Amino acid sequence: MTNSISVIVVTYNAALTLQKCLDSIYKQAAVKDIKIIVMDGDSNDGTVEILKRNKEKIFFWKSEKDTGIYDAMNKALQYVTTNWVYFLGADDELLPDFSRLINELADPKSVYYSNVIYKNKKHSGEVSVYHQAKLGIFHQSIIYPSAIFKKYTYNTSYKIAADYALNMKLNKDKDYHFEYKDYTIAKYNDTGISSAAIDVNFEKDKTMLILNNFDFKVWARYLFRRIKAKVFNGRKG
Repeated sequence: MTNSISVIVVTYNAALTLQKCLDSIYKQAAVKDIKIIVMDGDSNDGTVEILKRNKEKIFFWKSEKDTGIYDAMNKALQYVTTNWVYFLGADDELLPDFSRLINELADPKSVYYSNVIYKNKKHSGEVSVYHQAKLGIFHQSIIYPSAIFKKYTYNTSYKIAADYALNMKLNKDKDYHFEYKDYTIAKYNDTGISSAAIDVNFEKDKTMLILNNFDFKVWARYLFRRIKAKVFNGRKG
């Protein structure tokens, strides 16, 4: 199985950070194995001009209106021709370890994940199943077999946490498993939408998603701690 990989970057008015993001991809030792796909949401700040200047190094790009981040990701996935897929924010940067991880992609049934730099610290190491259920895994930590997206798409009713919801489904899917590699592959910028808002629809569904995609013990532990936190916070208030 070849280790060619599509790096998908979704943009909207990202002119201040996009070039730095793209440059971090160009610097990869494995750059010849990387196909860059950029799906832009009809930006009006100079983002499109940056994409035009970089068109010789970008496998595919398009600028059109979308309904949000995950709608754009779903669109971008239609242009994937590689065996592996990775999602990078327009204000994030790849680190040299990304190429090292590419060299270890061997099992088409593995969802590989590593670490990111977040708020100047390394996160999150190898996570437990409970951690995955409760907190999820950084999207920028994960490289997916592209075959996953022939079976699943992102649920666009979740505006911020659709990747979290997808990973929950993959936890249950017997065709795939998560595999940790101790590399630090990206610098994750914490100024995006996910750091500033709550995905109301996802939070409403989260307990049921855990019940549906994890074993009963994980769900019961999560529910108990959630109830305990509400009681404690209520008394404290």
